[in-house]
Amino acid sequence: MAMVDDETLDRQLGEAVPYIDDDGFTACVMTRLPVTAREPRRLRLVVLVGLAALGSGIAYLLSGGGRFVRETFVQLSNFPIWLLLVFAFGCGLVVGAFAVIVALRKTPEVRDFTEIQL
Repeated sequence: MAMVDDETLDRQLGEAVPYIDDDGFTACVMTRLPVTAREPRRLRLVVLVGLAALGSGIAYLLSGGGRFVRETFVQLSNFPIWLLLVFAFGCGLVVGAFAVIVALRKTPEVRDFTEIQL
């Protein structure tokens, strides 16, 4: 099934069924519904970032103070430069392929040119 963008969906839903007048019933019901209290977004953000920083700090301390990072850089410095270039090129191809896939999925589907009205 092809994806439909928001503008097309809004247009189709707006054209599908005309509004049925209910003499204000919907507005009356909406005003009588209880208002739900929403959590502040800033609090959620602070908790999330704080826990992520705490977890990262604990992982850093448990891993020997980042010793593995230094060892990894030493091992990478021993690789031949051509191998690093091949790896970087391969990573670029993978990222480029994903970008093309996303771009193709977001592009509207091209229909038969006979349907186009000028």
